[in-house]
Parts: sequence; structure tokens; C-alpha cells
Amino acid sequence: MLSFEALMVLDAIDRRGSFAAAAEELGRAPSSLSYQVQKLEQDLDLVIFDRSGHKAVFTKAGTLLLERGRLLLTAVDEMIADASTLAHGWELDITIAYDGLIKFETLLPLVDKLGQVSKTRMRFQEEILAGCWEALSQNRADILIAPAPSVAPPDVKIQPIGKLDTLWVAHKDHPIHQHDNPLDPAVRKLYRGIAAADTARHLPPLTHNILDDQPLLTVGSMHEKLQALRAGVGIATMSYEHAKPYIENGELVLIGDDPVYELEIVMAWNRSQMGKAKSWCIQHIASMWKERF
Repeated sequence: MLSFEALMVLDAIDRRGSFAAAAEELGRAPSSLSYQVQKLEQDLDLVIFDRSGHKAVFTKAGTLLLERGRLLLTAVDEMIADASTLAHGWELDITIAYDGLIKFETLLPLVDKLGQVSKTRMRFQEEILAGCWEALSQNRADILIAPAPSVAPPDVKIQPIGKLDTLWVAHKDHPIHQHDNPLDPAVRKLYRGIAAADTARHLPPLTHNILDDQPLLTVGSMHEKLQALRAGVGIATMSYEHAKPYIENGELVLIGDDPVYELEIVMAWNRSQMGKAKSWCIQHIASMWKERF
């Protein structure tokens, strides 16, 4: 019978390079390890080590046992860790969805902070427009950070956490800058708009700041939208956080005299299924946003 103890012995022999070193690590006598391996070879009716040379080396069959055995050992370790996490009230996984207007880098400090108190696995996912609230309503996300909705979804707790500036921008050489009133709809209609596609899977997709009959480029993420703006292929609104470096270096230029629009940013979550990780994230996201903005 192949036991986890035997797999641990094979792993130690490979890592330490010899039976003697493995025995020292495991706190056993080398003869005890040799006997266990020989007994294992007899029970399985295969040769795990080639002993023809001055040093025993794994056979092909032995290498397969070693590699597959390590997968099992890793799975057992993960199972024990997951069981311990659940036993102490922490979720195994937590997913935080965020509107693409929010710069992903602003959320990264959460990773190490949560890692200091829990082994909960964290996942971030970017959503756009209706896809944000759909992800929350369909339980694809535990927490959402996004602009405030016009109508609050049922059974969802919404907490305002701050503001976010958005503005109209285009490449410095874009012809829209030559107009006296560039944000007039009649002027905007002359130039291609750039939009990040709504990530909703079932709800009707939304578009913002795109006019009827206006040329349109749709891209798959806010990062792609920013790159399209930098390439000069159109005009769009963009959060100041995303556009700031390129405005400061002169690559992107604000369209019009006062094109800043302030959005209220909220954090939202379903009231049910509240675990320690979810509660922890709710508290720290709110305080982190205040510190940054």
C-alpha cells in the first residue's frame, strides 16, 4: 500500500540527495528508510531506485511516483490549510470586482494586508458599466467598487467611500482641440469615440458619452481604451487616475475648458454570506480609499 508517509520519504530523499540526509531530516535511521523503500518496492512490485551505481537514483517508475506523489502531498497540504481557514471563520476565496475607471494598482495593498491575517485567496476582476452590478447580483463577486447606481439593487448594502474625477481627453495632436467648443455634441459627433465594452453577460449592455451615429471604437478593457487614446484614434472620458501620467507628460490633453466630472464611488456587497474576509475587506477598502483620495 502506498501511504502519504512513503511519499514524504521519497520526496525527502530526492530533495536532500541521499538516504542518510533524508533520514536526518525526518528524524529516522537510514536503515529504517532503506527498509521502508524496499518494502514499498515489494508491495508495489516495481523498482523505485536503481542501485547499480555508487549512488541509488530514481528509476523512471520511481520518478513518476515522486512527481505524482508531490501533487498529492500538495493537495493534502492545501486541504488541511483550507479546513483550518474555514474552521476559524475565514472564507477560502473572496472576489472583489471593480469598475474599470478605478486603477487596479490602488487595490493591491489589500493583498499583503489580508495575507497577514488570513490564508483566504483573493481574486480581483475588472468589470465595465452594467457588468459591475450584474457580477454582484449573480454572485460572481463578493464585493463591488463602482460608481453609485441610479437605483440601488435589492438586498445589497451600498456604502459611499469617496469621489473619482473623470474628464474628456484626446491625444495632443487630435483635431478636436482646434474647435472653439469641442464638447458640443455636434463637434464630438465628428470624431470617433472610444468605449470599453460593457462586461454584462445577461443584462442589456450600456454605453456612456457615445452619440448616435458617432464613429465608435469598442475595446475590451480600460487599459486598451487608454492605449487607443494615446494612439490618437479617438476621444473619450477617462478617470483622472488613469490619465494623470499622460496629461502630465503632455501626451494627452483635456478637451475643453472645464471638462472634469465627479463621480461618487461606492462599495457594495450582498447582505448574506458575511464571513471574516468579507468583513475585513469592507472595513479596509473604505479606510484605504480615504487615505488615497
